[in-house]
Amino acid sequence: MLIIHLLFHLQDGHFVPNLTIGAPVIESLRKHTNAYLDCHLMVTNPMDYVAQMAKAGASGFTFHVEVAQDNWQQLVEKIKSTGMRPGVALKPGTPVEQVYPLVEGTTPVEMVLVMTVEPGFGGQKFMPDMMDKVRALRQKYPTLDIQVDGGLGPSTIDTAAAAGANCIVAGSSVFGAPEPGDVISLLRTSVEKAQPTT
Repeated sequence: MLIIHLLFHLQDGHFVPNLTIGAPVIESLRKHTNAYLDCHLMVTNPMDYVAQMAKAGASGFTFHVEVAQDNWQQLVEKIKSTGMRPGVALKPGTPVEQVYPLVEGTTPVEMVLVMTVEPGFGGQKFMPDMMDKVRALRQKYPTLDIQVDGGLGPSTIDTAAAAGANCIVAGSSVFGAPEPGDVISLLRTSVEKAQPTT
């Protein structure tokens, strides 16, 4: 399944060094769109943000496995109880095996986000070796939504799609393009072509 939606990075200045948008921006946008508002929280205490993101109108809530080792099951249950879709992200240095329990849990996450750059700053170079994680996830969980974020654009999309990613986050390559729509179309086509036929 190909998923196209708006992704927002929320950073607390602690898990990653800089600060970004928060719930008020999500709330403002929700008034003008029915789009899927996917929120990737690069924060130290994701539990603290669940209620406010749900109230603001977020559709998806992706937290980092590195900060949720002790309470991930409770966190996922809380996210789902608000009607948001739970996802888990992992940084480049985190072994992919750390997310397996979250995919296989009694109340599982519904998406895994493989960071293909170090989180916190846009415009970084795509790390192709992260595709080993994507391939491992796709082989182990054929129907799982697998998102990749960082350095995705026309020159890297085929690599990510072929590895099994079906949710693509693209920032600089889209917003920096003379014709953003053309880039979005190219990314979409690459992912659609790589999807298994059923």
